[in-house]
Amino acid sequence: MPADNPSTRDMLDRVIAYAAAEGVTGRSLREIAAGVGTSHRMLIYHFGSREGLLAAIVARIEQQQRDLLARLPDRLPPGRDTGPEAAAALMLALWQQVSDPALRPFVRLFFEVVGVAVHGAPGTGSFLDGLTRPWLEQAEATVRQLGLPLDRDALLLGIATSRGLLLELLAGADQAATDASYRLFLRMWVHWAGSGPRPE
Repeated sequence: MPADNPSTRDMLDRVIAYAAAEGVTGRSLREIAAGVGTSHRMLIYHFGSREGLLAAIVARIEQQQRDLLARLPDRLPPGRDTGPEAAAALMLALWQQVSDPALRPFVRLFFEVVGVAVHGAPGTGSFLDGLTRPWLEQAEATVRQLGLPLDRDALLLGIATSRGLLLELLAGADQAATDASYRLFLRMWVHWAGSGPRPE
């Protein structure tokens, strides 16, 4: 069933609300269906498999975070800096959003889906294709909007570092220490991104 089908979108909304309240990690498709008030057959009809359902949940949450990234430049004051520091300020704002403990169940789901997708689980075929490319495209659009001279390598480094530190949080790392690590990364990133041509 296409993801843009209205009934599929409605079902996904219901599942995400349930996931936010109860969590879905470790739950069978039947358990999720019961919690949502539908049948597991309907979930299979819409999403193909449990893995396909989880991939759809993660894709929706990821899109919401990219939408946030698209809106972040509006928070910058008039006369803003247009150097790497401006990009770092946006990256920090996005980090504070995605590392919020309230989003932790969905971050856990993200890594769960990555794990099953790399093994070719049914219903996750398009997940890996959209793992990083949409983030890079949105980041590049934001960079162009701000007139920042940053390239794809610098943006990919930011995405990869954020994901690595999110994994640390899931593994039990201290929130304050992880935040401090991200701020340290941003200071290094600003210096690196603004230092001119880099060696091949």
